[in-house]
Amino acid sequence: MPSYTVTVATGSQWFAGTDDYVYLTLQGTDGCSDRHLLDKPFYNDFERGAVDSYDVTVEEDLGEIQLIKIEKRRYWYQDDWYLKYITVKTPVGDYLEFPCYRWITDEKEVVLRDGRAKLPRDDKTQILKQHRRKELESRQKMYRWKEWHPGFPLSIDAHSHSELPRDIQFDNEKGIDFILNYTKAMENLYVNRFMHMFQSSWSDFADFERIFVRISNTISEYVMQHWREDFMFGYQFLNGCNPVLIRRCTEIPKKLPVTMDMVECSLERNLTLEEEVKQGNIFIVDYELLDGVDANKTDPCTIQYLAAPICLLYKNLEKKIVPIAIQLGQKPGPDNPIFLPSDATYDWLLAKIWVRSSDFHIHQTVTHLLRTHLVSEVFSIAMFRQLPAVHPLFKLLVPHMRFTIAINTKAREQLICECGLFDKANATGGGGHVQMVQKAMKDLTYSSLCFPDEIKAKGMDSKEDIPYYYYRDDGIKVWEAIKSFAEDVIHIYYESDEVVCEDVELQAFVKDIYVYGMRGVKASGFPKMIRTRETLAEYLTVIMFTTSAQHAAVNFGQYDWCSWIPNAPPTMRCPPPTEKGTVTIEQIVESLPDRGRSCWHLGAVWALSQFQDTELFLGMYPDEHFVEKPVKEAMAKFRKNLDEIVSTITERNKNKKLPYYYLSPDRIPNSVAV
Repeated sequence: MPSYTVTVATGSQWFAGTDDYVYLTLQGTDGCSDRHLLDKPFYNDFERGAVDSYDVTVEEDLGEIQLIKIEKRRYWYQDDWYLKYITVKTPVGDYLEFPCYRWITDEKEVVLRDGRAKLPRDDKTQILKQHRRKELESRQKMYRWKEWHPGFPLSIDAHSHSELPRDIQFDNEKGIDFILNYTKAMENLYVNRFMHMFQSSWSDFADFERIFVRISNTISEYVMQHWREDFMFGYQFLNGCNPVLIRRCTEIPKKLPVTMDMVECSLERNLTLEEEVKQGNIFIVDYELLDGVDANKTDPCTIQYLAAPICLLYKNLEKKIVPIAIQLGQKPGPDNPIFLPSDATYDWLLAKIWVRSSDFHIHQTVTHLLRTHLVSEVFSIAMFRQLPAVHPLFKLLVPHMRFTIAINTKAREQLICECGLFDKANATGGGGHVQMVQKAMKDLTYSSLCFPDEIKAKGMDSKEDIPYYYYRDDGIKVWEAIKSFAEDVIHIYYESDEVVCEDVELQAFVKDIYVYGMRGVKASGFPKMIRTRETLAEYLTVIMFTTSAQHAAVNFGQYDWCSWIPNAPPTMRCPPPTEKGTVTIEQIVESLPDRGRSCWHLGAVWALSQFQDTELFLGMYPDEHFVEKPVKEAMAKFRKNLDEIVSTITERNKNKKLPYYYLSPDRIPNSVAV
């Protein structure tokens, strides 16, 4: 009688193994096997990390194996099982791979197809079409859209991490408990003795060093030493943790009435301000989004303040970017002076501190939360709802969705919820951050997520003009590598543009993102349909780049750039100055966060800057969803391209006091998971 050798691989994460009964059924083109208990006498089957083999004998050859059904039945108590994959050796010696990479919970069953990726048009038999349809129907019941706040991109319909489908939960929920992690971070940083000292001001700038840990981190220490300098202030717009706001100024806005007399001493080319603008030497950062946002009122003992500054910057003869004028409000007037480098030292310093604080708020809520976390969750939900596991685009994208829905759900549960941790230290807590996301949605466009297009739209694309913009340089390299990989995979499965148009699952995925994620806003520029392979390559690159590189660029530098509190104050406790010549060092220190808020802030930026213990970096795909040789060759090429980028960045960073490494592929996690 024909015999099949079935090999079963159990996951290696904690509690992946099971003692439950596991049954297998093989379904082929010529018949179906009996339900077979996978069990070896006197042997502990399906232990964590185990690879177990079993012989399944049938009365007649089953033909080509199309599906495998795995059933789990309780032995004693609920015992979830993480099944990595199953391989089947047929009676004629052929090997078939059936990827799973899922948890099988309770007394559930899963039906697996072999690992060859298939488009809907490739399925000819009714049984395969039905399997495809049932999988999506089941997923659409589990992954439901929900509005968290009006105007936000829709998110997952779950109130807590424990309500999520088991497959997308963290392996260890304690590892991503924000309260636990922040408290642990404050203990590790030796600042927990200050964490309850709200309303208690620091004595002076040097006093902040009491909570500043001088670890072997060149950037954070360099920031502490040089944060007052105009060079350091300007450099952060290019290579800090929020390098996305600066744009070339083509015309001085009327709301910023800067005159030549004001800035003449800052200009180095013997040109007028208007001529400097025409030559492309003037840049601007406008925090207009913060205008009208309510400051945090959750603590009646501490009044907190926000500002919406406009900052004018200049490219000097060394091609460095330095500030030349700062206005702390949007409406010009006698009580809203324009601060200048030629003003009194503390006037100018406090104006820069206000800009840095405003930059922190935009970074946390718009650059980081909205444009990486919430957008990536949209991509994730749409993928699970519309792309079955056999679809090549599911196999391509699923590593870039790892834990994203889970981390966002946990954030809504503990961090950015009402009375959450975000309210403790941030001036935009208590609802201000919600207003900011709602306002920022109008600027969340498809083209703004296309990295090269956004850089060009801001007038920041010339390497010759702006040679020290490493975020741009490294980002372009990573974007091109990802796009090349996406194109290689697309050309394996889509032989023409016509095939792209006919892929109903792809089109449903794209429509889900547009209708639910972007709320059907036509002005967002998100496509409702994709008609060409070229457009598809760009679309997939946007998804993979946003979930990996863009998040890495704006997340993992938070401790480097924000741990020195005066360089990134999460709140200000005095209003912005309305006149010049009155600012004192005491006023600045009183404006900065108190001891308690400083410590919560420090714990937050430390915790958010850490990689996961089981982090998978760009190009690392240990779960083999793809089994075809051409795709594995495309992956190898992708990794080779990424390795070359790592070498280039490493060489450039040698002997630099301020190395830029956030977009080095060996430091870019595949997904948004922290």
